Amino acid sequence: MEANLASAPGETAAGSSPQLELPRKTPLERLLSIITDVRAGEGLGAVLLTADLTVLLGGYYLLKTVRESLILAQGGAEVKAYSSAAQAILLFGVVPIYGWIATRMNRNQLLRWTSLFFASNLLLFAYLGSRGIREAVPYFIWVGIFNVFTVAQLWAFATDLYTEAQGKRLFPMLGVGASIGAVGGAWIAGKLIKPLGPYDVMLIAAGALCVCAALSRWASHVISEREGEREQKKNVETLGKEGGFQLLISDPYLRLIAVLTILLNIVSLSGDFIVGKLVVNHANEIVGSSKQLLAARGAYIGAYYANYYAWTNLVSFVIQAFLVSRIFKYIGVRGSLFILPVFSFATFGAILVHPILSVVRDLKIAENGTNYSLQNTVRNALLLPTSREAKYKAKAAIETFCVRLGDVLQAGIIFVGTRLHASITWFATITLGFTVLWILVAGALYGQHCQESQEC
Repeated sequence: MEANLASAPGETAAGSSPQLELPRKTPLERLLSIITDVRAGEGLGAVLLTADLTVLLGGYYLLKTVRESLILAQGGAEVKAYSSAAQAILLFGVVPIYGWIATRMNRNQLLRWTSLFFASNLLLFAYLGSRGIREAVPYFIWVGIFNVFTVAQLWAFATDLYTEAQGKRLFPMLGVGASIGAVGGAWIAGKLIKPLGPYDVMLIAAGALCVCAALSRWASHVISEREGEREQKKNVETLGKEGGFQLLISDPYLRLIAVLTILLNIVSLSGDFIVGKLVVNHANEIVGSSKQLLAARGAYIGAYYANYYAWTNLVSFVIQAFLVSRIFKYIGVRGSLFILPVFSFATFGAILVHPILSVVRDLKIAENGTNYSLQNTVRNALLLPTSREAKYKAKAAIETFCVRLGDVLQAGIIFVGTRLHASITWFATITLGFTVLWILVAGALYGQHCQESQEC
């Protein structure tokens, strides 16, 4: 049985014979216990996975800042929303291909080759963009696919390496790594986007992906060696033949997670659209709206979003580092399902009253910070009691197709609202309705999780 606490040398129970000394925590593990409950022997593996997420999210926020600069300068908020919808159409074909590949590679090969494939894509984007090709829309679509695939795959890898009990304890720490990467990536992007330009930033992110491939392999080796033959066997096993969509259709628990993901994305994107509209209007007022000022407008928007992401991710880091593990301890994964939708309801209610950039910006920073920390950890922890196929294939389908299906639905709302010349308060009102539905789905998922985890 895994030791829960370290014992002092020679420590015995009163009136009993001497017992074997339990494993001691290393200084690193005692330090990590400030964030969450790290047991003896878990420290190095958890640090490697945390570092992996740090580098991956850091690279993503470099690319995300480049994405916002290109798409808003070359297209605008509406084009950004419609480009998000196009991702879902592509993912309907990409998800089955990913499932087919996952049945023919073990988990280490899958992570390594996926990272290297996306890194090679960045080299191509940087080459074409540096030669004056306008690639904002295809690059925007690519970043959306890259983000959900790579981040979802790494979290799936973590759920596969850890038991459900370990995941509930260690995932808050992994989330801290993701938050650090996001904060660092946004800060670095703000410093580099102007002097280097978008295409050199892409090359830096490509290097980060290569580092991620190495960290994943190292973490797998360390954790598998500690956990013994059961985990070592998973390193060479491939997954079953069931596809991601097939698993979603057949399992009510996975279906509810999918629906919750769609609703979450609709609500989140509504806020992002409102921010985008207000930022573009603000940039036009400050810089000007003529074609001759396209580059200057793009630089201004890029710098604004770098600051916006930096603050969002700082809030996310504080929540992740100091609150998530405590929230999990006291109300659990299931209880945590309700925190973000209730917060979102309050946010969009406030937007109805004060739809101005400074107010909306601060509200979205707080809401997105909660989403990227607590809610993201909850979504990954929900997959802990499921099968390996669900962790990789169903999660890939949820985090890619279902996320982008939310984009499609939100794009439809934007299309209708734009044609009707709807105001920002109109969009906020519609989103409040989706938020109520989100809360109801969270209630149904609460009951299903009880059955899956056998805790009720």
